[in-house]
Amino acid sequence: MSNKIYLSCEEANHTCDKAQYKEASLWEKIKLNLHLVFCAACRKYSRNNAKLTKLMKKKPVKLETTEKSKLQSAFEKELAKQNN
Repeated sequence: MSNKIYLSCEEANHTCDKAQYKEASLWEKIKLNLHLVFCAACRKYSRNNAKLTKLMKKKPVKLETTEKSKLQSAFEKELAKQNN
């Protein structure tokens, strides 16, 4: 666990995602909230993340097998780009 208080926007977004799935520690949530006080872009990301989660809980999306395969392929391609 990092003891630094400042989070970059990338770290804040990752922590926001973790918090959404109840995987963030108390210290991570504190640092995230401190970051959100000062960063409008991350506040917007956090709001949009919450809206998306609420929407998905309300109306789940069902995909056909071929659509799932296409989506997975696209995801893996993007992930490979990010890891290079």
